[in-house]
Amino acid sequence: MYGIKWTDNRMPRGGGKLEIMSLRNVEAARSFHESFPQYKETPLAVLDGLAGFLGVGKLCVKDESYRFGLNAFKVLGGSFAMARYVSKITGRPVEELGYGELTSGGLKEETGEITFFSATDGNHGRGVAWAAKMLGQKSVIMMPKGSQAARFENIRAEGALTTIEELNYDDCVRKAAKAASETPGGVLIQDTAWEGYEEIPSWIMQGYGTMAMEAGEQFERSAGAAPTHVFVQAGVGSLAGAVVGYFSNKYLKDTPVFVVVESDQADCLYRSACAGDGEIRTVGGDMKTIMAGLACGEPSITSWQILKDKVAAFASLPDRVAADGMRILGAPLPGDPRVISGESGAAPLGFLYALMRGGELATLREKLKIGKDSRVLLFSTEGATDPENYRKVVWEGTCGSREDKA
Repeated sequence: MYGIKWTDNRMPRGGGKLEIMSLRNVEAARSFHESFPQYKETPLAVLDGLAGFLGVGKLCVKDESYRFGLNAFKVLGGSFAMARYVSKITGRPVEELGYGELTSGGLKEETGEITFFSATDGNHGRGVAWAAKMLGQKSVIMMPKGSQAARFENIRAEGALTTIEELNYDDCVRKAAKAASETPGGVLIQDTAWEGYEEIPSWIMQGYGTMAMEAGEQFERSAGAAPTHVFVQAGVGSLAGAVVGYFSNKYLKDTPVFVVVESDQADCLYRSACAGDGEIRTVGGDMKTIMAGLACGEPSITSWQILKDKVAAFASLPDRVAADGMRILGAPLPGDPRVISGESGAAPLGFLYALMRGGELATLREKLKIGKDSRVLLFSTEGATDPENYRKVVWEGTCGSREDKA
Protein backbone atom coordinates (compact mmCIF):
# COMPACT_ATOMS: atom_id res chain seq x y z
CA MET A 1 0.00 0.00 0.00
CA TYR A 2 1.29 3.45 -0.87
CA GLY A 3 -0.61 5.15 1.96
CA ILE A 4 -1.80 7.99 -0.25
CA LYS A 5 -4.82 9.95 0.95
CA TRP A 6 -7.01 11.83 -1.52
CA THR A 7 -10.27 13.67 -1.86
CA ASP A 8 -12.24 14.93 -4.80
CA ASN A 9 -13.41 18.52 -4.78
CA ARG A 10 -16.86 18.94 -3.23
CA MET A 11 -16.40 22.57 -2.21
CA PRO A 12 -18.67 25.45 -3.25
CA ARG A 13 -17.28 27.25 -6.29
CA GLY A 14 -17.07 30.92 -7.28
CA GLY A 15 -14.92 34.03 -6.93
CA GLY A 16 -11.68 32.44 -8.04
CA LYS A 17 -9.34 35.40 -8.75
CA LEU A 18 -8.39 34.07 -12.18
CA GLU A 19 -7.66 37.60 -13.38
CA ILE A 20 -4.33 37.45 -11.52
CA MET A 21 -3.18 34.84 -14.04
CA SER A 22 -4.68 36.48 -17.11
CA LEU A 23 -2.87 35.83 -20.37
CA ARG A 24 -1.89 39.49 -20.48
CA ASN A 25 -0.27 39.38 -17.03
CA VAL A 26 1.62 36.19 -17.83
CA GLU A 27 2.80 37.57 -21.17
CA ALA A 28 4.22 40.58 -19.32
CA ALA A 29 6.15 38.28 -16.99
CA ARG A 30 7.41 36.19 -19.91
CA SER A 31 8.64 39.31 -21.73
CA PHE A 32 10.43 40.45 -18.59
CA HIS A 33 12.23 37.13 -18.18
CA GLU A 34 13.14 37.02 -21.87
CA SER A 35 15.13 40.23 -21.36
CA PHE A 36 17.65 38.36 -19.19
CA PRO A 37 20.83 37.20 -20.93
CA GLN A 38 20.48 33.96 -18.95
CA TYR A 39 17.00 33.29 -20.33
CA LYS A 40 16.34 30.11 -22.24
CA GLU A 41 13.27 27.90 -22.27
CA THR A 42 13.78 25.00 -19.90
CA PRO A 43 13.25 21.63 -21.60
CA LEU A 44 10.05 19.63 -21.70
CA ALA A 45 10.94 15.96 -21.28
CA VAL A 46 8.73 13.82 -23.51
CA LEU A 47 8.42 10.43 -21.82
CA ASP A 48 6.74 8.27 -24.46
CA GLY A 49 8.17 5.06 -23.03
CA LEU A 50 6.87 5.78 -19.55
CA ALA A 51 3.52 6.92 -20.96
CA GLY A 52 3.08 3.50 -22.60
CA PHE A 53 4.19 1.71 -19.46
CA LEU A 54 1.68 3.59 -17.32
CA GLY A 55 -1.14 3.38 -19.83
CA VAL A 56 -1.59 7.05 -20.78
CA GLY A 57 -1.47 8.54 -24.24
CA LYS A 58 1.13 11.26 -23.62
CA LEU A 59 3.34 12.18 -20.70
CA CYS A 60 5.57 15.27 -20.52
CA VAL A 61 7.56 16.70 -17.61
CA LYS A 62 8.71 20.33 -17.52
CA ASP A 63 12.32 20.22 -16.25
CA GLU A 64 13.16 23.33 -14.20
CA SER A 65 16.62 22.17 -13.16
CA TYR A 66 17.99 24.33 -16.00
CA ARG A 67 16.38 27.63 -14.94
CA PHE A 68 18.93 30.48 -14.99
CA GLY A 69 21.61 28.13 -13.65
CA LEU A 70 19.83 28.10 -10.27
CA ASN A 71 18.44 24.55 -10.46
CA ALA A 72 14.83 25.53 -9.69
CA PHE A 73 11.89 27.54 -11.00
CA LYS A 74 11.46 29.85 -8.01
CA VAL A 75 13.59 32.71 -9.36
CA LEU A 76 10.84 33.41 -11.90
CA GLY A 77 8.45 34.57 -9.21
CA GLY A 78 10.81 36.50 -7.00
CA SER A 79 12.51 38.37 -9.82
CA PHE A 80 9.25 39.49 -11.44
CA ALA A 81 7.77 40.58 -8.11
CA MET A 82 10.88 42.63 -7.39
CA ALA A 83 10.60 44.27 -10.82
CA ARG A 84 6.93 45.05 -10.17
CA TYR A 85 7.89 46.54 -6.80
CA VAL A 86 10.52 48.76 -8.44
CA SER A 87 7.92 49.74 -11.04
CA LYS A 88 5.52 50.75 -8.30
CA ILE A 89 7.93 52.92 -6.31
CA THR A 90 9.49 54.59 -9.38
CA GLY A 91 6.29 55.02 -11.42
CA ARG A 92 7.88 53.33 -14.42
CA PRO A 93 5.85 50.72 -16.35
CA VAL A 94 7.17 47.23 -15.71
CA GLU A 95 7.44 46.79 -19.47
CA GLU A 96 10.30 49.32 -19.40
CA LEU A 97 12.17 47.53 -16.62
CA GLY A 98 14.02 44.75 -18.34
CA TYR A 99 17.34 43.28 -17.29
CA GLY A 100 19.43 46.13 -18.70
CA GLU A 101 17.48 48.86 -16.94
CA LEU A 102 17.29 47.01 -13.62
CA THR A 103 21.01 46.40 -13.52
CA SER A 104 21.95 49.95 -14.41
CA GLY A 105 23.45 52.06 -11.66
CA GLY A 106 21.07 54.91 -12.34
CA LEU A 107 17.98 53.04 -11.26
CA LYS A 108 19.30 52.49 -7.75
CA GLU A 109 19.56 56.26 -7.35
CA GLU A 110 15.78 56.41 -7.91
CA THR A 111 14.86 53.55 -5.59
CA GLY A 112 17.34 54.16 -2.81
CA GLU A 113 18.60 51.34 -0.62
CA ILE A 114 16.24 48.36 -0.51
CA THR A 115 16.60 45.26 1.63
CA PHE A 116 14.58 42.31 0.37
CA PHE A 117 13.50 39.84 3.06
CA SER A 118 12.22 36.33 2.59
CA ALA A 119 11.70 33.00 4.33
CA THR A 120 12.53 29.85 2.41
CA ASP A 121 13.54 26.21 2.50
CA GLY A 122 16.09 27.07 -0.19
CA ASN A 123 14.89 27.62 -3.75
CA HIS A 124 12.78 30.75 -3.30
CA GLY A 125 15.37 32.41 -1.11
CA ARG A 126 18.14 31.67 -3.56
CA GLY A 127 16.11 33.28 -6.33
CA VAL A 128 15.42 36.38 -4.22
CA ALA A 129 19.09 36.68 -3.25
CA TRP A 130 20.18 36.27 -6.89
CA ALA A 131 17.76 38.94 -8.08
CA ALA A 132 18.69 41.33 -5.26
CA LYS A 133 22.36 41.00 -6.21
CA MET A 134 21.40 41.74 -9.81
CA LEU A 135 19.69 44.92 -8.60
CA GLY A 136 22.65 45.91 -6.46
CA GLN A 137 20.49 45.65 -3.34
CA LYS A 138 20.67 43.72 -0.08
CA SER A 139 18.76 40.58 0.87
CA VAL A 140 18.07 38.81 4.16
CA ILE A 141 16.94 35.20 3.94
CA MET A 142 15.61 33.18 6.88
CA MET A 143 15.45 29.38 6.69
CA PRO A 144 13.47 27.01 8.93
CA LYS A 145 15.11 24.54 11.29
CA GLY A 146 16.29 21.40 9.59
CA SER A 147 17.25 23.23 6.38
CA GLN A 148 20.01 21.51 4.47
CA ALA A 149 23.54 22.91 4.45
CA ALA A 150 23.81 22.78 0.65
CA ARG A 151 20.77 25.01 0.23
CA PHE A 152 22.03 27.39 2.92
CA GLU A 153 25.40 27.73 1.18
CA ASN A 154 23.77 28.29 -2.23
CA ILE A 155 21.84 31.26 -0.85
CA ARG A 156 24.79 32.72 1.01
CA ALA A 157 26.87 32.47 -2.16
CA GLU A 158 24.45 34.93 -3.77
CA GLY A 159 25.41 37.55 -1.18
CA ALA A 160 22.43 37.28 1.17
CA LEU A 161 22.57 37.54 4.93
CA THR A 162 21.33 34.01 5.59
CA THR A 163 20.22 32.39 8.84
CA ILE A 164 18.69 29.10 9.91
CA GLU A 165 16.07 29.79 12.57
CA GLU A 166 14.73 27.50 15.30
CA LEU A 167 11.30 27.87 13.71
CA ASN A 168 9.17 26.05 11.18
CA TYR A 169 8.57 27.58 7.75
CA ASP A 170 5.40 29.48 8.60
CA ASP A 171 6.93 31.02 11.72
CA CYS A 172 9.97 32.00 9.63
CA VAL A 173 7.62 33.85 7.30
CA ARG A 174 6.21 35.78 10.24
CA LYS A 175 9.69 36.63 11.52
CA ALA A 176 10.84 37.80 8.08
CA ALA A 177 7.71 39.94 7.69
CA LYS A 178 8.30 41.59 11.06
CA ALA A 179 11.96 42.25 10.27
CA ALA A 180 11.07 43.79 6.90
CA SER A 181 8.50 46.09 8.52
CA GLU A 182 11.09 47.30 11.06
CA THR A 183 13.89 47.92 8.52
CA PRO A 184 14.13 51.22 6.59
CA GLY A 185 13.74 50.29 2.94
CA GLY A 186 12.73 46.74 3.91
CA VAL A 187 10.28 44.78 1.75
CA LEU A 188 9.05 41.21 2.11
CA ILE A 189 9.15 39.07 -1.06
CA GLN A 190 7.10 36.03 -0.05
CA ASP A 191 5.04 33.67 -2.20
CA THR A 192 2.26 33.22 0.32
CA ALA A 193 -0.60 35.66 0.82
CA TRP A 194 -2.58 36.57 3.92
CA GLU A 195 -5.02 39.32 4.77
CA GLY A 196 -3.21 42.61 4.10
CA TYR A 197 -0.35 40.99 2.16
CA GLU A 198 -1.65 39.98 -1.26
CA GLU A 199 -0.11 42.20 -3.93
CA ILE A 200 3.46 40.86 -3.94
CA PRO A 201 2.35 37.20 -3.81
CA SER A 202 0.14 37.82 -6.83
CA TRP A 203 3.16 39.23 -8.72
CA ILE A 204 5.15 36.15 -7.75
CA MET A 205 2.42 33.92 -9.15
CA GLN A 206 2.52 35.87 -12.41
CA GLY A 207 6.26 35.28 -12.57
CA TYR A 208 5.66 31.54 -12.24
CA GLY A 209 3.38 31.93 -15.25
CA THR A 210 6.45 32.10 -17.50
CA MET A 211 7.09 28.42 -16.75
CA ALA A 212 3.45 27.50 -17.34
CA MET A 213 3.32 29.40 -20.64
CA GLU A 214 6.50 27.75 -21.90
CA ALA A 215 5.20 24.33 -20.89
CA GLY A 216 1.88 24.82 -22.63
CA GLU A 217 3.51 25.86 -25.88
CA GLN A 218 6.02 23.01 -25.73
CA PHE A 219 3.34 20.45 -24.91
CA GLU A 220 1.20 21.50 -27.85
CA ARG A 221 4.20 21.27 -30.19
CA SER A 222 4.96 17.76 -28.96
CA ALA A 223 1.44 16.35 -28.59
CA GLY A 224 -0.35 18.37 -31.24
CA ALA A 225 -2.98 19.18 -28.64
CA ALA A 226 -3.42 20.63 -25.17
CA PRO A 227 -2.95 18.53 -22.03
CA THR A 228 -6.05 16.79 -20.69
CA HIS A 229 -4.58 16.41 -17.19
CA VAL A 230 -2.16 18.63 -15.24
CA PHE A 231 -0.65 17.44 -11.95
CA VAL A 232 1.15 20.02 -9.82
CA GLN A 233 2.72 20.04 -6.35
CA ALA A 234 1.88 22.51 -3.60
CA GLY A 235 3.37 23.98 -0.47
CA VAL A 236 1.48 27.19 0.26
CA GLY A 237 -0.16 26.73 -3.13
CA SER A 238 1.19 29.71 -5.09
CA LEU A 239 2.83 27.56 -7.77
CA ALA A 240 -0.28 25.41 -8.05
CA GLY A 241 -2.51 28.48 -8.21
CA ALA A 242 -0.33 29.99 -10.92
CA VAL A 243 -0.37 26.83 -13.06
CA VAL A 244 -4.08 26.14 -12.56
CA GLY A 245 -4.98 29.80 -13.09
CA TYR A 246 -2.95 30.15 -16.28
CA PHE A 247 -4.22 26.96 -17.92
CA SER A 248 -7.80 27.74 -16.88
CA ASN A 249 -7.52 31.08 -18.69
CA LYS A 250 -5.72 29.62 -21.69
CA TYR A 251 -8.12 26.73 -22.24
CA LEU A 252 -11.51 28.20 -21.43
CA LYS A 253 -13.50 25.60 -23.39
CA ASP A 254 -11.46 22.44 -22.78
CA THR A 255 -9.91 23.07 -19.40
CA PRO A 256 -7.57 20.30 -18.23
CA VAL A 257 -8.33 18.18 -15.19
CA PHE A 258 -6.15 19.52 -12.36
CA VAL A 259 -4.74 17.47 -9.48
CA VAL A 260 -2.74 19.00 -6.60
CA VAL A 261 -0.33 16.87 -4.57
CA GLU A 262 1.25 17.67 -1.17
CA SER A 263 3.42 16.07 1.48
CA ASP A 264 1.36 14.26 4.08
CA GLN A 265 3.32 16.20 6.72
CA ALA A 266 2.10 19.56 5.37
CA ASP A 267 -1.17 18.76 3.61
CA CYS A 268 -3.04 21.96 4.42
CA LEU A 269 -4.78 22.14 1.03
CA TYR A 270 -5.87 18.50 1.20
CA ARG A 271 -7.28 19.04 4.69
CA SER A 272 -9.03 22.20 3.54
CA ALA A 273 -10.60 20.30 0.64
CA CYS A 274 -11.65 17.43 2.94
CA ALA A 275 -13.60 19.88 5.11
CA GLY A 276 -15.73 20.68 2.08
CA ASP A 277 -16.77 24.18 3.12
CA GLY A 278 -14.19 26.14 1.12
CA GLU A 279 -12.46 27.45 4.23
CA ILE A 280 -8.73 27.12 4.89
CA ARG A 281 -7.26 24.59 7.32
CA THR A 282 -3.66 24.75 8.57
CA VAL A 283 -0.99 22.30 9.71
CA GLY A 284 1.50 23.04 12.49
CA GLY A 285 4.59 21.45 13.97
CA ASP A 286 7.92 20.60 12.39
CA MET A 287 6.47 19.06 9.18
CA LYS A 288 9.40 16.67 8.69
CA THR A 289 9.49 15.54 5.07
CA ILE A 290 12.07 15.07 2.35
CA MET A 291 9.84 17.36 0.24
CA ALA A 292 11.32 20.47 1.88
CA GLY A 293 9.88 22.83 -0.71
CA LEU A 294 6.38 21.62 0.19
CA ALA A 295 6.79 21.81 3.98
CA CYS A 296 4.36 24.70 4.41
CA GLY A 297 1.37 24.45 6.72
CA GLU A 298 -0.61 27.60 5.94
CA PRO A 299 -2.17 28.07 2.49
CA SER A 300 -1.89 31.28 0.52
CA ILE A 301 -5.35 32.86 0.58
CA THR A 302 -5.00 34.17 -2.97
CA SER A 303 -4.05 30.83 -4.50
CA TRP A 304 -6.67 29.00 -2.50
CA GLN A 305 -9.42 31.00 -4.23
CA ILE A 306 -8.25 29.58 -7.56
CA LEU A 307 -7.57 26.04 -6.37
CA LYS A 308 -10.87 25.48 -4.60
CA ASP A 309 -12.70 26.50 -7.78
CA LYS A 310 -10.69 24.61 -10.38
CA VAL A 311 -8.91 21.57 -8.93
CA ALA A 312 -10.58 18.17 -9.38
CA ALA A 313 -8.72 16.32 -6.61
CA PHE A 314 -6.19 16.87 -3.84
CA ALA A 315 -3.73 14.16 -2.72
CA SER A 316 -1.54 13.79 0.39
CA LEU A 317 1.65 11.82 -0.22
CA PRO A 318 4.11 10.01 2.04
CA ASP A 319 7.78 10.64 1.33
CA ARG A 320 8.30 7.34 -0.45
CA VAL A 321 6.01 8.44 -3.29
CA ALA A 322 8.28 11.40 -4.06
CA ALA A 323 11.32 9.13 -3.67
CA ASP A 324 9.88 6.72 -6.24
CA GLY A 325 9.40 9.67 -8.60
CA MET A 326 13.05 10.69 -8.20
CA ARG A 327 14.23 7.18 -9.04
CA ILE A 328 11.88 6.72 -12.01
CA LEU A 329 12.87 10.04 -13.58
CA GLY A 330 16.56 9.36 -12.92
CA ALA A 331 16.48 5.90 -14.51
CA PRO A 332 14.29 6.31 -17.61
CA LEU A 333 12.95 3.65 -19.94
CA PRO A 334 14.79 3.23 -23.29
CA GLY A 335 14.28 6.25 -25.52
CA ASP A 336 13.07 8.54 -22.76
CA PRO A 337 15.28 11.44 -21.56
CA ARG A 338 16.66 11.46 -18.03
CA VAL A 339 15.34 14.08 -15.60
CA ILE A 340 17.30 14.88 -12.44
CA SER A 341 14.48 15.82 -10.11
CA GLY A 342 14.68 16.76 -6.45
CA GLU A 343 12.33 15.64 -3.71
CA SER A 344 9.64 18.27 -4.25
CA GLY A 345 10.07 18.22 -8.01
CA ALA A 346 9.43 14.49 -8.36
CA ALA A 347 6.26 14.30 -6.25
CA PRO A 348 3.78 14.58 -9.18
CA LEU A 349 5.51 11.82 -11.16
CA GLY A 350 5.65 9.56 -8.10
CA PHE A 351 1.94 10.14 -7.60
CA LEU A 352 1.11 9.45 -11.25
CA TYR A 353 3.05 6.18 -11.03
CA ALA A 354 1.10 5.14 -7.92
CA LEU A 355 -2.17 6.25 -9.49
CA MET A 356 -1.73 4.21 -12.65
CA ARG A 357 -0.07 1.16 -11.07
CA GLY A 358 -1.77 0.82 -7.69
CA GLY A 359 -5.15 -0.86 -7.28
CA GLU A 360 -5.88 1.17 -4.16
CA LEU A 361 -6.30 4.30 -6.34
CA ALA A 362 -8.65 2.74 -8.92
CA THR A 363 -11.59 4.85 -7.74
CA LEU A 364 -9.58 8.05 -8.20
CA ARG A 365 -8.46 6.95 -11.68
CA GLU A 366 -12.10 6.55 -12.64
CA LYS A 367 -13.07 9.92 -11.21
CA LEU A 368 -10.24 11.63 -13.10
CA LYS A 369 -11.07 9.72 -16.30
CA ILE A 370 -7.39 9.13 -16.95
CA GLY A 371 -6.27 6.41 -19.34
CA LYS A 372 -4.94 5.56 -22.79
CA ASP A 373 -6.27 8.74 -24.41
CA SER A 374 -5.04 11.11 -21.70
CA ARG A 375 -2.33 13.70 -22.28
CA VAL A 376 -0.58 14.42 -18.99
CA LEU A 377 1.64 17.39 -18.05
CA LEU A 378 3.78 17.42 -14.90
CA PHE A 379 6.26 19.91 -13.47
CA SER A 380 9.64 18.95 -12.02
CA THR A 381 10.24 22.18 -10.17
CA GLU A 382 13.80 21.54 -8.99
CA GLY A 383 16.88 19.49 -9.71
CA ALA A 384 19.14 17.96 -7.06
CA THR A 385 19.20 21.06 -4.86
CA ASP A 386 20.35 18.86 -1.96
CA PRO A 387 22.91 16.61 -3.71
CA GLU A 388 23.69 14.53 -0.63
CA ASN A 389 20.06 13.62 -0.01
CA TYR A 390 19.51 13.02 -3.71
CA ARG A 391 22.22 10.38 -3.65
CA LYS A 392 20.79 8.83 -0.50
CA VAL A 393 17.38 8.48 -2.11
CA VAL A 394 18.38 7.49 -5.64
CA TRP A 395 21.60 5.54 -4.98
CA GLU A 396 21.00 4.09 -1.54
CA GLY A 397 17.23 3.62 -1.55
CA THR A 398 16.34 5.88 1.37
CA CYS A 399 12.52 6.19 1.57
CA GLY A 400 11.72 2.82 0.05
CA SER A 401 8.92 1.92 -2.31
CA ARG A 402 5.70 0.28 -1.20
CA GLU A 403 7.25 -3.15 -1.68
CA ASP A 404 9.88 -2.26 0.95
CA LYS A 405 7.10 -1.38 3.38
CA ALA A 406 4.89 -4.39 2.75
